[in-house]
Amino acid sequence: MSAFEEFLAECRPAVEAALREWVPGTEQAGDLGAAMRHIVGAGGKRFRPALVLLACEHCGGDREAALPAACAVELVHAYSLVHDDLPCMDDAQLRRGQPCVHVVWGEAMGVLAGDGLLTLAFELLARHTPADRPLGAMITALAEAAGWQGMVGGQVADLAGEGAAPDLARVAAIHAGKTAAMIGVSLRLGAQAAGAPAATAATLAGLGHDLGLAFQIVDDLLDVDGTESDLGKPAGADAVHGKLTWPGAVGREAAARDARALVTGALERVPPGRCPEVFAALDRVLLERLS
Repeated sequence: MSAFEEFLAECRPAVEAALREWVPGTEQAGDLGAAMRHIVGAGGKRFRPALVLLACEHCGGDREAALPAACAVELVHAYSLVHDDLPCMDDAQLRRGQPCVHVVWGEAMGVLAGDGLLTLAFELLARHTPADRPLGAMITALAEAAGWQGMVGGQVADLAGEGAAPDLARVAAIHAGKTAAMIGVSLRLGAQAAGAPAATAATLAGLGHDLGLAFQIVDDLLDVDGTESDLGKPAGADAVHGKLTWPGAVGREAAARDARALVTGALERVPPGRCPEVFAALDRVLLERLS
């Protein structure tokens, strides 16, 4: 087990406990609560929350101070999965190895459950972030990464690109918004929760962006070569929908080389801090799926 995997295993229980506490269930919100918990409680690696906590600890902060931001990022990620799977988007049936929210509760509830998760993310960040942290900057950063400039814009570009001729610049722009923006902001929020200088938070966000690009390239490759048990959803969906992908633009071997180069370059820019060995282990975590 790598140093990052050990860190992930160590911090996951706190993230899981906080999500159980903060995400409403059936008793509080009926079917809406059940649908929200369906996706949040369906597993997942909790990779993005771990990045928030890692950046906070690396910058000398207390993990507890970053827990609201970590959960907020995970809720934004969960909402995006619910909406991405809708019939009007990718029309998926499985997510994390179980039926999608809209398959169980219907498309309208899928929309509303996603809305509930997104707004709850900002409620948690605003309500539970310690008062001496730059809350306004944190809310702005998450909104930019999740919104039209980031993930939502990336999804729009992804849908618009279906069936188009492969083009690397267009693929990179899609991946930058759809995936890299949220991974970059995970590291930024962790640094902000630690009270780190703005320059340090910006450096971490920048290298997180490149890690996010590599993350999505590997996902593109796995969609070609992986299995449903590996992915928790059917493989080959990108080809079915005519998605623009990195291997589609440059080929499989070049895509794998690009992913490795992005990870190597990003990890060379990690600023000094308390957890260099955990950051270094991201190399293995992100790229081992290529072997």
